[in-house]
Order: sequence, then C-alpha cells, then structure tokens
Amino acid sequence: MTAAARKNTSEVGALLRGWRERRRVSQLELALRADSSARHISFVETGRSRPSQDLVLRLAEHLDVPMRERNALLLAAGYAPRFKETPLDDPSLGVLREGLETLLRGYEPYPAFVVDATFNVIAANGAIALLMTSAPAHLLTEPLNAMRLTLHPEGLAPRIRNLPEWRGHLLAQMEQQIALTGSQPLRELYEEVSAYPLPPGADGDGPVAPLLPYFALPMVIEHEGHLLSFVSSISTFNTPLDVTVAELAVETLLPADPATAKYLQDALG
Repeated sequence: MTAAARKNTSEVGALLRGWRERRRVSQLELALRADSSARHISFVETGRSRPSQDLVLRLAEHLDVPMRERNALLLAAGYAPRFKETPLDDPSLGVLREGLETLLRGYEPYPAFVVDATFNVIAANGAIALLMTSAPAHLLTEPLNAMRLTLHPEGLAPRIRNLPEWRGHLLAQMEQQIALTGSQPLRELYEEVSAYPLPPGADGDGPVAPLLPYFALPMVIEHEGHLLSFVSSISTFNTPLDVTVAELAVETLLPADPATAKYLQDALG
C-alpha cells in the first residue's frame, strides 16, 4: 500500500468511526445492516483495510450521513464525489425554483420561506415582511439568516411574547441538526445566537403571553398592537440527488388560532 493510500485509508476510517459513534451503532450492528462483517468494519476504522466505493456509500447510507458528508467520505477514501452540488441559480434547477416560488405564493397570506443548511433565507413570500417590521438594516442584509433575525435582541426577539419557550425550541432544533450533520458552520451560528442577551422583560421575570392549550408550541409575536400566534412546519425533499437540494427546507408559519388567521387574511388576503 502506497503512502497516499495509507493516508486515505486512515482518514476515511476515522471519519466512519466518528459517524458510527455519533449514531451510537456498534460495529456488529453496522456490519449486519450493510451486509459486511464486524471484522471488516474494524479493519476499515483502524486503517488496516481500504473500503470499496460501494462499501463507503452503504455504510454512509446506514449511518444516515448527510449527502455533503458522503462526498467527504468518498474523497477521504480516495474516490471522486458521487453527488453534485449545483448552485440554486443554475439553469438546471429552474424547474425547482419555479416550484418553490409557486409553493411559497400558495401559502399566502401565511408566512413561508426556504432556508439552507445554516438557516440562510433563500426565498420567501410576501407575508414574511409582516414579521420583519422594525428590524434593523444590518439584520436584513443578505444573506438574511432566520435564526439571527429571530433571536437577535434588535430583531424579532423583543416582540416575541413567549421568547424563552420559542428560543429554547429554536436552539434545540439547531442542536439536533448539529448532532445529525456535524456541521461546523452551523455550530458557529449556534454559539453566536445562543449567546445573544435576552431583551428586557423576556428573562422570565416580566409579563408574558399566556400559553393557551395549543396543539403545538406557538410563536406568539406582537404586530402593531395585535398578538399573532404561529406554529411552524418544516418540509424537506425526500429523495434528493444533489447536495444543494438535500440541504433546502421549506418552513411555513401557520396560524395557531382563528384570530391570527383572520388578521392575516384581512391584512394580506
């Protein structure tokens, strides 16, 4: 084995071991899932054996490794990446963009937007502007980031009447994504937004909106003297074959009560 091959074998083995441990799967269990043997998995992880391209992909699939990181595993093993990463403005994704825009318009007058893997807003419908009232320019410059805009003390945070609960939900969502993807950019974003100070009155000592028996935790936000309540729904593509598409998510904010639905219909309908 050449020095380069040994280096590749060692790198991919360490990466695979990291993903297996992150998923809390034993070598034997992974071997059974991937139609291999625990001995071979052990040899791969310790750098004693170089996995085939097919085995790398099988192991990645059974470990639920994100598509971007599957390419990284293949490169570490000395193979070419399998999955393309096409810019969203590429002509080949024109039908996808049109479909997303149609979907976003279809949700109006309810807010809806598309984010990437680090919660940068890729597209949004007109109803989103309703929530961004009074947000400063530095939070609205591209790339507009949904987490920064929501949790920054100059953003939406001062108007969110149940901020401790909603903030906890968003941070838990980010923690879950970090555990799933191991994304360093997402971890850096988490460290940034989790360190934002709470606005005055949002630390649990001041008055907050009562949490009614909703069917899901709502975001209760004030807008021009009205309390609006939204529940969030997130959709992703089930069978992506492109890294860009795999990392897109459509988030919709649906009314959590009749008063919010009526207000949006009157204001935007």
